[in-house]
Amino acid sequence: KQWYQRRVAITAGGHIELARKRHGRRFDHDEKLRKKNARSSHKESMKAKKLHGLKAKLYNKKRHSEKIQMKKAIKMHEEKQTKAKDSDNVQEGAVPAYLLDRETQTRAKVLSNMVKQKRKEKAGKWKVPIPQVK
Repeated sequence: KQWYQRRVAITAGGHIELARKRHGRRFDHDEKLRKKNARSSHKESMKAKKLHGLKAKLYNKKRHSEKIQMKKAIKMHEEKQTKAKDSDNVQEGAVPAYLLDRETQTRAKVLSNMVKQKRKEKAGKWKVPIPQVK
């Protein structure tokens, strides 16, 4: 009876886990896995090139949605601290655009403008008028 129970457990897919538990993985398993994951994008692009028709449409739709999710995740991680307009201080009635407060620039934009201004100043510092030759 014990042999039968052990046999059922192994055929149910437990033999792989059992072998790993007893003997471990290959010494270069992590490196192989990393390389395989790095090469997977090449395989995906080859598959996208070879597919035709409806399968190609479905596959590209799935890939497009994955790319959008990845870009959103990257954007969330790269978000910088910016000044946001307070929506609580909304006055009653419509206010024309020229009366609105102009202090809603983002910090990142102000920073990039300052860097550009400094570059212009540095470039202008070394400019020397060159006399034209007649």
